[in-house]
Amino acid sequence: MSKASIDNKTIAIVGGCGHVGLPLGVKFALAGAKTFLLDINRESIEKVNSGSFPFMERGGDEQLSEALAKSLLATDDPKCLSSADVVVFVIGTPVDEHLNPKLSDVVKTFDQYKDFLKPDALIIMRSTLFPGTMQHLSERIAKSGMESLGLAFCPERVAEGYALDEIDSLPQIVSAFDESSFQGAFEIFSSLAPSIIKLEPLEAELSKLMANSWRYLEFAIANQFYMIAESQGVDFYKIFQAIRHDYPRAAGYKRPGFAAGPCLFKDTMQLASFFNHQFFMGHSAMLVNEGLASFVVGKAKEKAGGSLWGKNVGLLGLAFKANNDDIRESLSFKVIKGLEFEGANVLCSDPYVARPGEDRNYSIDELKRESDLLVLCTPHADYKGLEFEQDIVDVWGFFAHSKLEVFDSDAAIDSLEEVKKVANI
Repeated sequence: MSKASIDNKTIAIVGGCGHVGLPLGVKFALAGAKTFLLDINRESIEKVNSGSFPFMERGGDEQLSEALAKSLLATDDPKCLSSADVVVFVIGTPVDEHLNPKLSDVVKTFDQYKDFLKPDALIIMRSTLFPGTMQHLSERIAKSGMESLGLAFCPERVAEGYALDEIDSLPQIVSAFDESSFQGAFEIFSSLAPSIIKLEPLEAELSKLMANSWRYLEFAIANQFYMIAESQGVDFYKIFQAIRHDYPRAAGYKRPGFAAGPCLFKDTMQLASFFNHQFFMGHSAMLVNEGLASFVVGKAKEKAGGSLWGKNVGLLGLAFKANNDDIRESLSFKVIKGLEFEGANVLCSDPYVARPGEDRNYSIDELKRESDLLVLCTPHADYKGLEFEQDIVDVWGFFAHSKLEVFDSDAAIDSLEEVKKVANI
């Protein structure tokens, strides 16, 4: 599909210096649109305008510099919205302490900026929305006398840290209640994405939640199998290799590991709430994935001889996923709390981020020297090839040395016949 031109467009992104907004803003600017990134974080604004991503993003600084040289500008002044033909909101629906969606946060953000909008602007919602949020916003806009505003939902689908690559390479879902809004959003995203998928707003809302819930469930079954095997003293990764070896139907079998971050858990709980809390598989997945942290603490205690009191436990990785600096909703911190409750002194090391509130980030050499036991929480590539004298709890199988014995059938038969001859059987 040929790329559409947006040279004549002015686009503003509310929440524009975050993980969702900034990569999108860079891409819009590179595609020719005059682009504003509206944010309330002054530190992030200054970093962006100086040409530096506030977080890890592959190819980020290089593409950001090019975008700034064209038209990109980060600001905290909402007046930038008054000239925007398109305003993208990247504020998603959070969940509260009872795991219920907080629609009020989305509405509050929209209401905060609605008076700055051009009467005929196209509003594009970008982050995860609780099903029905688009309908609510549509009715709210109509009853506010702002009927001339367009409204579309175009959910982001990219992996954190690889957004700049995937915005260009993945199909984009576009949804709207009316054809005019759809065509406007279609034009904007046709300048970036290789193809456009048209859905109704409710379909688009569900597609995002279902995609993330599906991944969350995949991790849950892998984690449950890991805990079943390891609780019986069985090497799970030997079983894992056996299941997958030359067996195509198991090619997609996930490895165990912490399923964390700002999306998977939250979106699974939103889908459960939408289905009147009858999404039993989702709730079960939550219990398994969240419970893995406690299981890891128990494994550490077992390796320490039954007690962690006074032991130095070195923790490798704080980020919620590998090769990233994002610690939002990371289960590493649940592990830390569990270890400390058991009396351990936890020494944290991560090549990309330090433990909040701590004045030091231990080096690998310090962990090797000072730790009685190690726990791998995040399998950063930086740890590849490392060897430790201490025992290590490694749910990821990152340092696994399990060796699967596989015999060629013909060779095994020939070998058995030779044994029989020697033994005169």
